[in-house]
Amino acid sequence: MQHISSYQDAFIEYLNAYIKPKEPKNLYEPINYILLLGGKRLRPVLTLMTAEVFDCDYKKALDAALSVEVFHNFSLVHDDIMDDAPLRRGQTTVHEKWDLNTGILSGDAMLIMAYQLFENYEAKQFLDLAKLFSKTAIEVCEGQQYDVDFETRDDVTIPEYLKMIEYKTAVLVGAAMKMGAIVANASQDCQDSIYNFGRHLGIAFQLQDDYLDAFGDPKTFGKQVGGDIIENKKTYLYLKALEFSNAEDKLQLERLYSVNPTDPSEKIETVKQLFISSGSAEATKTEIENYTKKAFSVLESLKISEENKDALKVFGNDLMNRNT
Repeated sequence: MQHISSYQDAFIEYLNAYIKPKEPKNLYEPINYILLLGGKRLRPVLTLMTAEVFDCDYKKALDAALSVEVFHNFSLVHDDIMDDAPLRRGQTTVHEKWDLNTGILSGDAMLIMAYQLFENYEAKQFLDLAKLFSKTAIEVCEGQQYDVDFETRDDVTIPEYLKMIEYKTAVLVGAAMKMGAIVANASQDCQDSIYNFGRHLGIAFQLQDDYLDAFGDPKTFGKQVGGDIIENKKTYLYLKALEFSNAEDKLQLERLYSVNPTDPSEKIETVKQLFISSGSAEATKTEIENYTKKAFSVLESLKISEENKDALKVFGNDLMNRNT
């Protein structure tokens, strides 16, 4: 396996070659804009890495990796519309830079473009990739709907929250890795195992993102620390704090999550202290570690070299110890 930066460089080069000016420009310019906004490129890198883990030239997986990235960015365009978000990765969102109808239509086109990329594979691989993609895409929509539903519910449970982040985030990580295995013609057992590795890692990744949203370093996190608290999002941190808190602290936390002050700085600090004092912050870190261990345990049954297993573990540990 190569260094992560090598996969990133190869993917970005392929992405840049894929992006071309096309007509009508008001459909394609927003697509090119969102695809060039940057980001971690985590999912396509995982596709390329997995292909090579199963002894396949990673370049054969570039179209699958690109499909994953196009789909991921399609979901961001529509998520931003639903959230009425003004910024994405520090830049104006598509629907704000153009308009609402453009955001909807360009997003629709991206979903179709993601499917088109599978046409570059042989029939069996095309079928397997398309079936996995369809399953994953509908689960991502289900996860988004759960997330929307939770905004108006006061009885969200921990299992429900974990299911939501599994569908909204983790299944696409698992699918990205399984796509690499499909392109490499890995066995069904290996495909399923690497999917579960990615799925567990994806849950850990989202829990880590929740944690960093509250406790990350503003200089490195890349977005406003405390954003979930400002938006009253019922994250794992919040739900665990409710579970662990005494009656008085629980009441205070619920009250804080029912207000939207003009200056949220005091609210953020008070909520963070409740997360710490209740034991919720520590419990969240423990759960991140638990899901990372679940991911690593899947590797034991994989028929790949010990060197490749170690490389996947290093990648997983780096992901969980990030501060961005």
